Amino acid sequence: MSAPSHRPSAAADACGHCSSDASIGNAPAQGAAARMPGDTHGTHSTSTHSTQGAVFRIATMDCAAEESEIRHALASVSGLRGLRFQLAARTVAIDAEPSDLPQILAAIRQAGFDPQPLAQEGAGEGVAAQGQLPGAQGLARLGLALGLAVAAELLAFLAPDTRVFQAVGMALAAAAIWLAGFSTYRKGLAALGRGRLNINALMTVAVTGAFAIGQWPEAAMVMALYAIAELIEARSVDRARNAIKGLLDLAPDTAELRQPDGAWQRTAAAAVALNAVVRIRPGARVPLDGVVIAGRSAVNQASVTGESMPVDKAAGDTLFAGTINDTGTLEMRVTATAGNTTLARIIHAVEQAQASRAPTQQFVDRFAASYTPVVFALAVAVAVLMPWLMGVAWPQALYKALVLLVIACPCALVIATPVTVVSGLAAAARRGILIKGGVYLETAHQLKALAFDKTGTITEGRPRLVATEVLQQGPDSVPEAQVLRWAADLAGHSDHPVSRAIALGLDAAQGGSPQDFTALPGRGVQARIAGQALVLGNHRLIEERGLCNAGIEARLAAHEAQGRTVTLLATDAAVLAIFAVADTIKDSSREALAALRAMGVATVMLTGDNQATARTIAAQAGLDEVQGNLLPQDKLAAIEALQARHGLTAMVGDGINDAPALARADIGIAMGAAGTDTAMEAADVVIMNDDLRRIPQLIALSRRTRAVLWQNIALALGIKLVFLFLALFNGASMWMAVFADMGASLIVVFNGLRMLRAADDAPTA
Repeated sequence: MSAPSHRPSAAADACGHCSSDASIGNAPAQGAAARMPGDTHGTHSTSTHSTQGAVFRIATMDCAAEESEIRHALASVSGLRGLRFQLAARTVAIDAEPSDLPQILAAIRQAGFDPQPLAQEGAGEGVAAQGQLPGAQGLARLGLALGLAVAAELLAFLAPDTRVFQAVGMALAAAAIWLAGFSTYRKGLAALGRGRLNINALMTVAVTGAFAIGQWPEAAMVMALYAIAELIEARSVDRARNAIKGLLDLAPDTAELRQPDGAWQRTAAAAVALNAVVRIRPGARVPLDGVVIAGRSAVNQASVTGESMPVDKAAGDTLFAGTINDTGTLEMRVTATAGNTTLARIIHAVEQAQASRAPTQQFVDRFAASYTPVVFALAVAVAVLMPWLMGVAWPQALYKALVLLVIACPCALVIATPVTVVSGLAAAARRGILIKGGVYLETAHQLKALAFDKTGTITEGRPRLVATEVLQQGPDSVPEAQVLRWAADLAGHSDHPVSRAIALGLDAAQGGSPQDFTALPGRGVQARIAGQALVLGNHRLIEERGLCNAGIEARLAAHEAQGRTVTLLATDAAVLAIFAVADTIKDSSREALAALRAMGVATVMLTGDNQATARTIAAQAGLDEVQGNLLPQDKLAAIEALQARHGLTAMVGDGINDAPALARADIGIAMGAAGTDTAMEAADVVIMNDDLRRIPQLIALSRRTRAVLWQNIALALGIKLVFLFLALFNGASMWMAVFADMGASLIVVFNGLRMLRAADDAPTA
C-alpha cells in the first residue's frame, strides 16, 4: 500500500488563517532521529539534503496555509535547496548557502511574514507554539483594539451627523484596525499582490471597502472581532497539538546514573549514553528505554501501551520511557537514547501521520479550492450587477459584496477534517494504538475482513505446559512427587523451548543434578539421576525404545488432536509421565474476536502451522475461517483472495513471514511488543501492547471519526449557505458575517476536539 502524499493541498491557498491542517502538531520529537519502526511516510519536508540548515521562527505561521504561502513566495528564488517546516514550533529550516539567505528572507518578508533566527530569541528546538498575538502584550493590544472599535460605534450611534465626532470616530476605527489587523493586512496585501485569494486577502478587501463606503465603525469592529475569534480558534486547536506534544512531558528530564565508582548521580537524560545503568526509585517515571538488570516492581505503562493495570517487571524485562515505577527500586541498562525512545518514536510517528491527507480531507481540499474563487466572483457580480438589474444603490450593493467576502472563506470547512483526524490519532495513541496516517484512521470503519497470524498474535507465541499425566504402574510404581522432580531435573538442564516450558510449568522443585546428561537431537534428552536411567523425549524416542502400548498411543492421539506437543518421561522399562505443551490462546483474543463478529467483520486465521493444530486453535478462539500450512507467499495470496471476496481487508501479524501480507492488505496491523521491526515497517497500525481488543476499538474510533467528520462538513457548509442567503437579501451585516465565519470555525474545532475523549469513552481493555 503506497504512502499517502505529502503535497500541500490546494485548500491551503484558499484559507490563510486557519490554525489547523493535516500537519497540526508537527512538533519536533526528542531528536531528529526519533522514528518509529514502520514510519514509512517520511518527513514533511522538501529538502533532499541531510543538513537541517539555518532555522528561523515565524510567529505568525500557524498552519499549512501559511506554509503554502511561504513555499509559493520562494518558488522562484534561486539558491534554495530545501525547506523543513515545524508548524507547532512555528519554525522553518532553510537549506541554502549563507550568501543566498538574505534574498530568501526578503522573499518571506515580502509575503507578509517576519522570520527571526532562533538564536535571537534564545529558543531551542523545544520552543512552545505561540499564537499570532502571544502573551499579555498581544492580549492587551486586542483588548485596546476592541475598546477603540466600541468607542467608534458609540460615536457613530450618538452623533452620526457631527463632523468632529465623525472625524474622531474614523480615527478611533483606523487605530482599532491597525492594532487588530496589522498582521492580517500585511499578509493580505502580499497575497493580493501575488493574485492569491485567502482569508487575509478577503478580510483586507472587505475591511478596506467598508471603511471606504463610510462603514468605518463596522469595519473596525469586524477586524477586532476577527482577530479575537482567530486567537480563540488558535488556542482551541492547540489542544489537539498539545495532546501529542504533551506526551513529551511524560519522560523526565533527568536520570539517576551510576558512576564508574558505583555512586549514583542525577544527570540530564539527554546526556545518558547507551548501555549506561540507571536507577528508578518507586513513584518515579522511567527516563529512557531500557532492560531491567536488578530489582522487581510493578510498572504503570499505560502512557505507552494503554494497559490499564500495572505490569510486573523483573530482570530481563523491558522498560519504556515515560512509564511509572510503582513499588520497588529498579536498575536498568539503557537501550535507547533520549531522542530514540519508544515514546519519542510514537510521538514522531503520530506527527508524521498527521501529514498524510485522509480521503475526506482530500475531497474537502478540492472543494475548497474552487469554492473561494466562485464566491469571490459572486461578490463581484453582486457589486456590479445589482445596481443595474435590481436598482440597488451602489453603496448598498458594494456592502452586500463585502459581506459575502467575509462569509466566503472556507476555513471552517478546511479545518473540520484535520482537527478531527489529529484528535482521533491522539486518542488512539493514548490507548496504545499507533496509526501511521489519517487515511487508515478514516478507512478502518470500512473493514470487512480481518486476517490473523496465529503465533504471537492470537496465541501467546511461547509454549506452556497445559497438561500433566503421571502413569501408575502398580504397587511398586514411583511416587508422583518423585516423577515430577525427575522431569523437572531433566527439563531444567535442556535449552529446548518445550523443555523450558515443562520446567517452568512443573511445581516440583528440582531434586539434584543429572549425571551423564546427553541431548538426543530430534528426540529429547537422557541422563541418570540417583542411579536411575531416564529419558525425556518425544513420541518417536519412546517408540524406538519399545515402550509404547495402545493405552499410551490413545493418550498421545488425544493430546495431538488438540494441537499439543507431547513429551514423555520414561525409564528403561516403562513410561512414567506424559507432558503436553501448547502455545496457548491469549486471554484477550476470544473477547476481541467476538467483538469483531458483532461488528460484522469476518475473521480468518492464516498460519504456517499444520491444519489440525490451526483448526483446534481457531475453534477455541472463535474464528470464522482458518487456513494452515501457509508460506509467506501463500499468506499474500490469501489476502488477495479475501479482498476479492469480502472487500477492505486488514492483516494482523508480528513476524517477518507476515510482512508481505501486511504490506498487501488494505490496512496492515502489527503487534508492537513482540513484533519484529520488519513487521512494524510493513504495517500501517501498530498495537503497542499486543492486545487484540485494541482492533475493535480502532474500528469503533474510526466510525466515530467518520461521523464527526461529516457532522463538521455539514455544519460548516450549512452555516455558510444560510448566511450567504441572508447576505443577498439584506438579512446579514458584516458583524454577522464575521461571526458566521469564525463561529463556524470554532464549532467544528470544538466538535473535532471531542475525539480526544474517545480514548476514555471506548470500551476498556
